[in-house]
Amino acid sequence: MIEPYQALGLVPTMRGIRRREDIAINLEHLSHLIKAASWLSSLDLPVRLIAVPEGALQGFNDEVLDLDHERFAAECAIDVPGPETDYLGGLARQWNAFIMAQAKARHPEFPGRFFKVAPLLPVEHSVTPHNVWDKWIELYGRSLDAFYPVADTEIGRLGFLMANEGSYPENARGLAMNGAEVVYRGPYPHPHVGNGLFEIQNRARALDNNMYLIACNVGTYYLHPDSDVPIDTFGGGSAVIDYRGQIVGRHDYSGGSSWVAGTIDIEAQRRFRANAQWDNWIKDLTTEQYQLIYEQPIYPKNLYLDRAPYGHDQYRREVIDKQVELMHERDVWVRPDDG
Repeated sequence: MIEPYQALGLVPTMRGIRRREDIAINLEHLSHLIKAASWLSSLDLPVRLIAVPEGALQGFNDEVLDLDHERFAAECAIDVPGPETDYLGGLARQWNAFIMAQAKARHPEFPGRFFKVAPLLPVEHSVTPHNVWDKWIELYGRSLDAFYPVADTEIGRLGFLMANEGSYPENARGLAMNGAEVVYRGPYPHPHVGNGLFEIQNRARALDNNMYLIACNVGTYYLHPDSDVPIDTFGGGSAVIDYRGQIVGRHDYSGGSSWVAGTIDIEAQRRFRANAQWDNWIKDLTTEQYQLIYEQPIYPKNLYLDRAPYGHDQYRREVIDKQVELMHERDVWVRPDDG
C-alpha cells in the first residue's frame, strides 16, 4: 500500500546559460531550495516527490535569443546520464524522494540535436520524436512507451508533460493510457498564466485523465549567470491538482524562489478509478469513432530528419503559414473576411 505523501513543485530562480558549465550555478540553487521546501513541507506528511520545472537547469536562452540549434546542442545540452543527473540523483537520495526534472539533452542516435515532445512551436528549437518520425519508429517501435513513457515506482506511476505539451490534450491522454497516475507539467509563460490558460489546461488534463498533476512554474529569470536584471517572465500559477481536477496546493506568485506543495493519495485515486460509475472517463472511450478525427495528417512528420530546426522567421514562413493555409484549404477553418 502506498501511504499518502507530499509532492513538491519547485519555483526556482533560474539563470540562462552560455555554456554547459553554467548549469552548476542553477544546480546549487536547487539544492538550497530543495532543503527549505523538503524541511517545511514534511512537517505533516513525508515529501516523496519533487518536481523541478523546465528551464531550471539551462534557462530558455536558445529560444529567447534564437540561438543556433546545433551550437546550443554542442555547448549547452546535457547527456543522460551525466554530471547533472548524478547531482540530482544525490539530492534524491539525500531527501529520500523521487526527483522529476527536465533539461535539453543530446541523443546519441541524432548527432547535433536536442529533444522534447512538443515545443512551444513558434520559438523553441527542440526536436521532437515526430520531427524524426521514421528513424524514431525504427529505433523504438510504434508504441505508447516510445512516445509517452511512464515510470512504475514505489510512490506510483509517474509521467512527464512538458510546458507546451500540456496545450494539447492528446499528450496527457497518451500518458494516462500508458498508466500514468502522477504527472509533472512544465512551466508556461505570461501572458497565458495571467489570463488563465495555464490553470484551465492543468485542471482539464488532470480531470480528463483522473490523474494527479504537478504544475510548477519557474520563478525569477536572469538572462545570463552574471545578469543583475531579474524578470518574472512566467507569472506564477503553480499548483498541485488531484484526479478530480481540484487544486490541492497552489502558489500564485513566482517573483523569486519558492515551491508549491500538495498531498498525493495514490490509493484513493486507484479506488476512484476502480469504483466510480461516471467520471472515471477513460473506461468509456469509443476509440474507433475517435480515430476518424486523426485519419488525415496535419503537422508534417520528419520535419528535421535531414536538417537542423528552423530559426524563428524561417519557421513562420515554412511551417506556420503553410499549416494555417492547409486548415483553410481543407475547409476546417473558414477564411476571415479581411475585405
